[in-house]
Amino acid sequence: MTQIIVDIQKEPDAEDLPLPQYQTPDASGLDLYAAVAETVTIEPGDIQLIPTGIRVSIPPGYEGQVRPRSGLALKHGIGLLNAPGTIDADYRGVVGVILFNFGKNPFSIQRGDRIAQLVIAKVERVQLRTAHGLDPSQRDAGGFGSTGI
Repeated sequence: MTQIIVDIQKEPDAEDLPLPQYQTPDASGLDLYAAVAETVTIEPGDIQLIPTGIRVSIPPGYEGQVRPRSGLALKHGIGLLNAPGTIDADYRGVVGVILFNFGKNPFSIQRGDRIAQLVIAKVERVQLRTAHGLDPSQRDAGGFGSTGI
C-alpha cells in the first residue's frame, strides 16, 4: 500500500480536537471531527455546514473525498448533501462538511463528534477530444433504469 503524505493544519479554535484518524488498521477513511463552538441541531429536512477546524494540503494528482459515516446514516438519517464532497489538491481553506438530515427527528452535533470521513484518492487527468461520433456500446444511450431493476 502506498503511503501519501498530506500536510494538515489545525485552526486556532480547534487545537483541542484530535486530528482526523483511521479507526481500524484497514479503514479507508479518516474520521473528521466537528469543530462547532456550541451544539448544532439539524432539523429534519435541514442543511448545516459543519466546520472541521482543519486545512489540508493534498498532493497534486490526489483529491480528498468527504463521505458520510454509515452509522449516522443508518441510525439517524444523517448524510452529506453532496456525497462525496471533493477537496481539490489546490484548496487550502477550512474543510467543511455539508450535513443533511434525511431522518424524521432533529439531530444534535456536539463539539468533537465524528461527522464524516475523509478518503484520499488518486485522480487521473484527462484530455477531452471533440468527436463527430462515439464508439457504440451494448448500453449505448440507455440510462436511468434501462438495464433493469
